[in-house]
Amino acid sequence: MTGPEPTKASGAFRTIGELAQELNLPQHRLRYWETRFPQLRPLQRAGQRRYYRPEDAALVRRIHRLLNKEGYTIRGVQQLLKTERQEKPVEQDAMAAIRTIRSRLFDALQADSR
Repeated sequence: MTGPEPTKASGAFRTIGELAQELNLPQHRLRYWETRFPQLRPLQRAGQRRYYRPEDAALVRRIHRLLNKEGYTIRGVQQLLKTERQEKPVEQDAMAAIRTIRSRLFDALQADSR
C-alpha cells in the first residue's frame, strides 16, 4: 500500500515535477520561465533532471504570484527582478558603511568607559 507522499523539509531540493505540482502548473511552464528569467537557474544533474534549490523554488513561487495573482506581465516581472538585482550592490555598500559606523561607535564607547 502506498500512503500519502511525505512532505520535504523546507530546505530540500525540489524536482520540476514536485514544484509544478505544488503550484498546480504544467512542467513546461517552469521550463519556459527558465528561458525568460536568467535569475532562475536550477541545478541539472544526470539525464538533465532539474533540481530547484530553496532559493530557486522561492523565486518560482514569487514569479507565479506576480504573474497570476498580481497581474504582472512577463516583461514586467523581468524589469522588476532586474531593478532589484541592480539595487543590491547599493544596499550592500550601505550595510558595510553602517557596520563601520557601528564599530567606530562601539570603540568610542569602550574608550570613554575606561
